Amino acid sequence: MGLGARAIESRIAAGHLHSVWRGVYAVGRPQLGRHGRWMAAALACGPAAVLSHGSAAALWGFGDERRGLEVSLPTSSPRRRPGIRVHRRAALPPEDLTVHERIPVTAPIRTLIDEATELTPWRLERSVNEADKLDRVNVDELHEALARYRGEPGVRPLRKLLDPLTFRLSDSALEQAMRERADRAGLSAPQTKAEVNGYEVDFFWPELGIVVEADGLRYHRTPLQQRRGLERDQAHTASGLWPLRFSHWQIAFDPGHVQGILRRTAARARPSSAV
Repeated sequence: MGLGARAIESRIAAGHLHSVWRGVYAVGRPQLGRHGRWMAAALACGPAAVLSHGSAAALWGFGDERRGLEVSLPTSSPRRRPGIRVHRRAALPPEDLTVHERIPVTAPIRTLIDEATELTPWRLERSVNEADKLDRVNVDELHEALARYRGEPGVRPLRKLLDPLTFRLSDSALEQAMRERADRAGLSAPQTKAEVNGYEVDFFWPELGIVVEADGLRYHRTPLQQRRGLERDQAHTASGLWPLRFSHWQIAFDPGHVQGILRRTAARARPSSAV
C-alpha cells in the first residue's frame, strides 16, 4: 500500500497496526474474528494461497476446523507460517478455485474431496448433507464430478457414500427386481402403481396390507418432499397398513435385506381392507 518499513513501525508503535504474520497486520485492534483469521492466513502464504480442507469447509458452512488453519499452496512455493497447516499440491484447475466473502478458497466440490481423505464416514455424510442443504453443491453434480478426479484419495470414500444414494433403476428394472425379491420372500406378485389412501404407491400387496415405496436420491429430497413422504407413511399406518421404504440400491444390490424385511413384515401383517 506504499508504506515503507519506518511508516509501518511507527504505526505498530502507535497501536494502529498489529502484526499477525510477517507482512500481515490487523488494523486498529489485535483481535481477529474467524473471517479475519482466514483472510490473514491466505495473505500470509502469498498470492497463490487459498483456504482449503477444514478451513474451507468452515467458511462454506458445512464443516469445522478440527485441525486449525489450513491453506493450499503450489508445490513450488517455499512459504511456511507458524500456526498454519500448509498443503502443497500441483496447481489447481480454475474450477477448483473461487472467492467467497472476499477470501480465496477452494470450491465446494474440491473442498469435499479434500475433506473426504480425513473425515470419518459419518462426518463426511454430515458434511455432504449440509453442503446440499446450503445449496453449496448439487449432489448429482458432485457424483458426476468424481470422474474428473479419478485416482485422487478423496474420491473413493465419496463414491462409497454417494453411489447408493444416487443409484436409480428404470421403472421396468425396478418392477422386475421387486417381483423377484417378493417371490424369494414367499410373497405373491405385488400390484404396481396402485392408488392407496389417495396416493399412488410403487408396490402394494392388498391381501397383506403391505405398501412399499422405492426411494431414489435421499439427499436431494426437499423439505416439501420429505413432508409429503411422512404424510403418506402416516396415512398408510393410520389405516392399518404396513408402509415400507427401500432405496433403489437396496433393491438392486442388497436382496437379502429386502427379502428379510418383506418376509418378517408379511409374518406379522394381517389382511386389511383399508385402502
